[in-house]
This record gives sequence, C-alpha cells and structure tokens, in this order.
Amino acid sequence: MAGQITASIIFLIMFALIISDKIERHIVTLVCACVTLIAVFGVCMQSPAAALETLNVKSIFTTEFWYHVGSAEEITVGINWATILFIAGMMVMVEGMAHNGFFRWLCLMIAKLVKYKVIPIFITFMIMSAVLSMFIDSITVILFLAAVTIELAHLLKFNPIPMILAEIFCANLGGSATMCGDPPNIIIGTSLGYTFTDFLCNTGVIAGISLIVILVYFYFVFRKEFTQTTDSNETITYPNPAEVITNKVGFAISSVIFLIAVVLLITHAATGLTVAFIGVFIAIITLITSYKHCITLLKKVDYKTLLFFVGLFVVVGGLEQTHVLELIAHWIQSISGGNLMLMIAIIIWISAIASAFVDNIPFAATMVPVINNLALGDSKMLAVLAWSLSMGTDIGGSATPIGASANVVGTSVAKKEGYNITWGMYCSKLVIPTVIVLIISTISIWVRYL
Repeated sequence: MAGQITASIIFLIMFALIISDKIERHIVTLVCACVTLIAVFGVCMQSPAAALETLNVKSIFTTEFWYHVGSAEEITVGINWATILFIAGMMVMVEGMAHNGFFRWLCLMIAKLVKYKVIPIFITFMIMSAVLSMFIDSITVILFLAAVTIELAHLLKFNPIPMILAEIFCANLGGSATMCGDPPNIIIGTSLGYTFTDFLCNTGVIAGISLIVILVYFYFVFRKEFTQTTDSNETITYPNPAEVITNKVGFAISSVIFLIAVVLLITHAATGLTVAFIGVFIAIITLITSYKHCITLLKKVDYKTLLFFVGLFVVVGGLEQTHVLELIAHWIQSISGGNLMLMIAIIIWISAIASAFVDNIPFAATMVPVINNLALGDSKMLAVLAWSLSMGTDIGGSATPIGASANVVGTSVAKKEGYNITWGMYCSKLVIPTVIVLIISTISIWVRYL
C-alpha cells in the first residue's frame, strides 16, 4: 500500500511539474525517476529486483530484443529500450534527410502543386499523416511531417503550430486503423493473434469515418489562422524545388534509406526484425553514407526527448510494479458486470482517460489480459473488446502532450525549432477532437457489434 501511494504521488507531482512548463520536462522525469528508484523500489518495496526489472537493461542483450520469432512479442515492464532506440535511429535518419535537402525539396514541391496556398497544404498534410501512420510507426510520420511543416512555415511565413497539432492527432488516428500503426495495436494484435487485415476491417473503418469528421473540424477551427497569411505569401518569390538539392547523390541516398526504413517497418512482423534493430540499422547506414557529416548529425539528435522517455518509463514502471495500473484494470472488470454495452463504454473511455496521462503502451499491456478474462473464451466478444481497447488507448493518447509517443516527438521537434507548444495550448486544441472521435468509436462499436 505504501508503495502504491508513493508511486502515485510521484507520478502526480511529475505530471503537475510537466504541466507547469517551468522546468524542462526531461529534467522533471529524470528527477522523478530517481525518486521512484529510491523511494518506491528502495524504501517501500525494498526490492532491487523490481528496480532492475524496471531499468530493463538486460533485455538489450537478448536475441529477442533484436530478432523475434513467434506469433506474440514479449511485453516488457519498465524502460522500453526498443522504443527509445527506434526513436533515436529515426531522428538520425531525419537529420540526414534534412541535411541533404529532402524536406525542403518536398516542402517546395507540395507548395508548388497546391499553388502555395496554406489551407490546401494543411488539409493535404492531415490526410498524409493519417495514411502514412497506417503503415509506418506514427513516431516516424511525425518526425517526418513536423520537419516538413516547419520548413514550409519558414518559407510561407505562417505559424506551424496548428498544422503540427493537427498532424499529431491524425497520426494517432491513422495509427489506430492497423496493427502496425500504433504501439498499443502491436501489443493487442500480437498478444491476441489478430492480423493487419483484422484491424483494417474493424478499427480501420472507425478511423476512416472519424478522419472525415476531423478534417472538417480542424478546417473550421484553424482556417482563420492560415488565411491571415495569404496576402504576404503571394508576394514571395519561390525558388525552383530542384535548386534546393545541394547534393544530388546524398539526396538520392537519403531517399533510398527512407524507403528502406518504410519497407522494414511494414514487413517487420513477417521478417522478425524488431523496431530496435530497424532503428539502429537505419541510423548506422545513415551515418556511414554521411560519414563526412556524421558528427553534425549526431549533435542534432534531440537527446532531451530521449531522456524524457527514459524518466517517464521509470516512473510508469513504479505504477506497474506496485500494481496501480492493475487495480484500475480490475476496477473496470468489477463494475462492468455482464453488460457488454457498458463494458465497451467503460473500456473505451477509461482507457482513453488513462492513456491521456499514462503512456498508452504499458496501459495497453496491462489491459490485454483483463479483456481476455472478461471475454470468458468467447472469441467474438474478445474481438469487440480488443477494438474498444485499441480505439480508447490510441485516441485517448492524443488528448495530452505525453499521452502518446508521437505527441512527445512532435512537440519536441516544434520546441527545438523555437515553437513552444504549452500544455494549455495543446489541450485546448486537441481535447475536443479526442472526445468527438471517442463518441464516434463508442457509437460505431455499439451499432456494428451489438
């Protein structure tokens, strides 16, 4: 009990400090992580084993960490080093592509195709974010699109924050459509034996309906911010997209590396290559092919975001080790009774609320055995609960800057370029669309499956 209270207090303090935005968030999470290791694991639990399990360093040195064979991946507790290495690898790749002019070229090509109109670019980028996230990890999509958006904002002189926020939301929405889109879906699919097609035919339909509604919503919310810059954009002399490619060989190589990353991510379930392997492999070939600039690329990696993840995973690990997350799961199980409609609503909304504040990866891992027990061997009921859990965790994570990995990465990329997205700014724009999609998800599942 003391461990649960202490772990919960540390998490709440960490959360409050992050919201206050007065101390850099990676410092907040790292300090809270140290307090968790000492107070929760050391004083309350007196369990060095729990601390070691949360730090999870030994997993890096196992074969399964790099190459996995079998239908279900091992769900780890504590620091998810695979996620951290994958993000780091993608950051190196993105910096390599940016160095060779890929993003600036893409910015100019898109601007030219839509005649340099900001609103058509805004709509196109939202659709692109959702579609790409169906097949590529949403973290990669946001790394890619946020960099493009900022480059384009510099050229067209508009505020990129609204566009980045919309891209983050659409990336999480698109990721909910398939098994390889968002990490919670990977956990649900591999643990319960669902395929890419299973997700596409179920959560994919809900995501498709929601995307149409969200495109209309964001258009009406943000259109005035973009139309205000139209006059200034018309007077700008735009360069030829081909002129921004300073190194054609480097540009071609970085483009090929990006395509290799896409193929590896789409096929990693079939090949057995883990996201950790893919991230490290992509980083290595980027550094090798850009050997003259490798130091520069490594310096540009956003290490603060990586440290933020390390600290966050440790603090959440304290909640896991003291079974706080399991208590929440068991509470859902106890109050739902045998009413499937109520059960669906509880799983969607509680998962969404929890995933807005606790990283949705460990929450999804905690909830999988719960919905399996709730189904009592009924495969149809299990599938309905799985789609409910998927939509709840994926979409609920969009509501706050720390709810999903894509949110953290997107806001970090913006801040690195001088565009600070505060908690108030983020939540004021994305909480409402989150609620809208959750309502659509709840009604859709009720209508289709009950």
